[in-house]
Amino acid sequence: MRRLVLALAVLAAVALVAGGAVLWLRNSPVAVAVLQPETDLPIRVFGLGTVEARVLSKTGFKVAGTLDALQADHGDLVKVGQTLATIDSAEQQARVAKARAQVASAEAALQVAEAAARKAEATHRQRMQTNRRRQSLLERQSVSQEAAEESQANEAIAGADILVTQSEIAAARAKLDDARAQLAQDLAVLGQHELKAPFDALVVSRAKELGAVVGAGETLFTLVAPETVWILAYVDEARAGAIAVGQPAEIRLRSLPQTTFNGTVARVGLESDRVNEERRVYVACTDCPADFHLGEQAEVFVTKARLPRALMIPEKTIERFDGQTGLVWVVRDGRLARVQVRFGYRNNDGRVELHDGLPAGAAVPAVVGAGFREGRAAVVNGARG
Repeated sequence: MRRLVLALAVLAAVALVAGGAVLWLRNSPVAVAVLQPETDLPIRVFGLGTVEARVLSKTGFKVAGTLDALQADHGDLVKVGQTLATIDSAEQQARVAKARAQVASAEAALQVAEAAARKAEATHRQRMQTNRRRQSLLERQSVSQEAAEESQANEAIAGADILVTQSEIAAARAKLDDARAQLAQDLAVLGQHELKAPFDALVVSRAKELGAVVGAGETLFTLVAPETVWILAYVDEARAGAIAVGQPAEIRLRSLPQTTFNGTVARVGLESDRVNEERRVYVACTDCPADFHLGEQAEVFVTKARLPRALMIPEKTIERFDGQTGLVWVVRDGRLARVQVRFGYRNNDGRVELHDGLPAGAAVPAVVGAGFREGRAAVVNGARG
């Protein structure tokens, strides 16, 4: 019985000591390191994207045909107007020859009509003079009434013939215009059998080989203007605010992860991705390698602001953070407390600028410990930037 009582007494003593230790640990001052303001702090935003080109053309023939010449290939630099390929044009050349013959025939018909008009005008003048003489003789009773009337009728018929020939000239001119238009159309189609470079470009790819049949509008060459290559980055809308054209950026290509290239924001898309809630940001690279690869993945860091002085709070230490406000732990008058503050810029390293709301003399712990609770004593033992 004594042994049982002794054991219970020992257990009670141990429990009392342990409880006291726990109580002392819970109420003893906690040592914390606090954050310090930083100066000349760049605010960066991250975007993942790909290498693209502002001027890119997937070009091909407007008409179908068989490739009979290819004068450009992958990797070639071509000049504007340079012939890239041709397709068989024998059939179209025959149409052009027929159209030329129709133009010549229409021109000849017009010449015939004009000659007929000149003849009709000459006949009309001759009959008009004859009619005047006979009408004068009729007044002197030197010719019969019948002869005078016949002369007047012949003049009227000659005048009508002029109107007919004028109509024939108009019809001949219309046929000539139609023939010339047909020739122009056939020549234009013949020109479409030759594919030319629309601008100074680099040939990225060629889709067909000699002898292949290409369809109308089918892509044969992919062309890029090398000077227009840029990076298309997708930035989270929640962090894309204040991004503007001209801001500096850093670029890392997946094929060269050890190298950082410089660039500037060249365009900010007016339409965001509705599904992923991302904004399109186009960055022109100033020192990227000349040997580019369309579609290559790239990381972009845009510096959208530079703060002269700022206190940056780790986002993971903020409670009830809604993008603008939240609760942070502070050390105030030697005690731990939580206060609501307002935030400004969000940086790409997971920290947020504390904009206002911090009580005078209060400091923000760099790390939130498991033993933090309202009112617990705290001792500042260091500082972190």
